[in-house]
Amino acid sequence: MKQKVHFTKMHGAGNDYIYVDTLLYNIAVPSMVARTWSDRHKGIGSDGLVLIGRSPLPEADFTMRIYNADGSEAMMCGNASRCVGKYLYDKNLTTQTQIRLLTLSGVKVLNLHLAPEGVVDSVTVDMGEPLLKNDKQFTPDTFKSSKYALPAGTFVCMGNPHYVIFVDDVDAVDVASEGFRLEHHPVFPERCNIEFASVVGDSSAGTPTIIRTRVWERGSGITMACGTGACATAVAAFMTGRAGRSTRIQMDGGTLDIEWRESDNHIYKTGPAEFVFEGDIEI
Repeated sequence: MKQKVHFTKMHGAGNDYIYVDTLLYNIAVPSMVARTWSDRHKGIGSDGLVLIGRSPLPEADFTMRIYNADGSEAMMCGNASRCVGKYLYDKNLTTQTQIRLLTLSGVKVLNLHLAPEGVVDSVTVDMGEPLLKNDKQFTPDTFKSSKYALPAGTFVCMGNPHYVIFVDDVDAVDVASEGFRLEHHPVFPERCNIEFASVVGDSSAGTPTIIRTRVWERGSGITMACGTGACATAVAAFMTGRAGRSTRIQMDGGTLDIEWRESDNHIYKTGPAEFVFEGDIEI
């Protein structure tokens, strides 16, 4: 028997997902639903599906599960987590302006910034510590026996794997072709998110370095933005001497501010979250 589900479409810097409150609706096969609903011609259209629920653990308030447009489950999405914060607060599911969100990458802390009218305007997410090595996600020795060329880049794990490649002109890159090829490169056992980046504005007088970034997300393809990808780009820029610890990442869908704090080694990401539309759909 079919059930009618109320959904909300939101985006963070153009990275759009469909959000469902699982306290109200049971999505039995989310991978299939994600594929069907994400279709931009025959469905609602999105980069994937986000399921929101209550946390079973005392150290978190809510949970977030993310399914990419191809049905694969993602570990974390920075843009989606900001939207979850706005969803929970603006829909009166919480009165807290600090929310502990349980993801497959652990608990992430969301700090909500309110507009004068009392709705969430932007969100800062504590993304935790980046890792520059993860044997489950990146095995560079495989490259020696691979026929596929791997361009010079920086591997960064933000819970999910990223490979950041700096180029002279990011807009000249064939992201669709190169992104797909590199996502499936043998050195990435779990596949990989790929970022192509160019420094377009140097820091001066304490201002952040501006970096233009384009994204290929594993399981979704080209997206307007990627929160964990912005964090990975900032880390890669610092590690390669291209930027300091504060950067402004300009993606196709908008801009995210990233700070890699020396005090705790955590990445803090600040950016917008917006409602697009709501509706009902049968599954």
